Amino acid sequence: MRSSNPVFSRRGFSRDNGYAGFNAQQPQAGGPVGTNPYAQGAANPYATNPYAPQQGAPQTAPRSGAMTIDDVVTRTGVTLGTVVLTAVLSWVFLSVDSDSVNKSYGIAVGAALVAFVLAMVQSFKRKPSPALILAYAAFEGVFLGVISSAVSTYVSPGVVVQAVLGTMCVFAAVLFAYKMRWIRVTRRFYGFVMAAAMGFMLLMLVNLMFSIFGGGDGLGFRSGGLGILFGVIGIILGACFLALDFKQVEDGLTYGAPREEAWFAAFGLTMTLVWLYLEMLRLFSILQGD
Repeated sequence: MRSSNPVFSRRGFSRDNGYAGFNAQQPQAGGPVGTNPYAQGAANPYATNPYAPQQGAPQTAPRSGAMTIDDVVTRTGVTLGTVVLTAVLSWVFLSVDSDSVNKSYGIAVGAALVAFVLAMVQSFKRKPSPALILAYAAFEGVFLGVISSAVSTYVSPGVVVQAVLGTMCVFAAVLFAYKMRWIRVTRRFYGFVMAAAMGFMLLMLVNLMFSIFGGGDGLGFRSGGLGILFGVIGIILGACFLALDFKQVEDGLTYGAPREEAWFAAFGLTMTLVWLYLEMLRLFSILQGD
């Protein structure tokens, strides 16, 4: 499953000239298998495809072990629940105050690094590891809890609630637009989003390096007017990542991906929602601080 997230890349549900799931054609019964790993045919270990009725072909019963939308929802709920639970616990026990600010920030940075390493390990595995994914979610939650506590303490208590509600609204809006087919994920869309994401992250990395060695906010991409602009761009990119995630889930259901692939879907959706929340939190923090 190839990730729609800007850093990670995985095996695709379906492949069409190197693009995961984009414009893939449904195979006909008895026809060539092609390059879709879940297509029908003797060489396909996951045949038969119960999700795409074939013209002129008899209907077949759904094969056991195929991924369903319930699998995706359940595993995404478990992964996000782990993030929320550890975030709440870290907020309570690692709250940022004048006496423990350095300790709390140190734990947050360490948790973020561990979460990044676990995410990288999972991204290069051909099969999902629920233990790795949940461990990533736990450490990501610790990081989010400390950061959220700091923002709530030093900026405004309402910023965190605004960021959560904003993330939920973007998720609902993108899902609705995708279901209505107002958003169409094509190769061009995929290429544009990936190029924009790489450019965005490169700029943020440069800004971080300047802030570390030069002090202050570096090049100013995360404060003031430029900070607001880049915050909006980050949220738009997060919305695009969601559309790519929804496309992957749709392809997995269409081509009868094995049930274990639902963990990959949960992993990708969790990373995208974390991205969105952080961008929302940053944007509202800038607006509250002005």
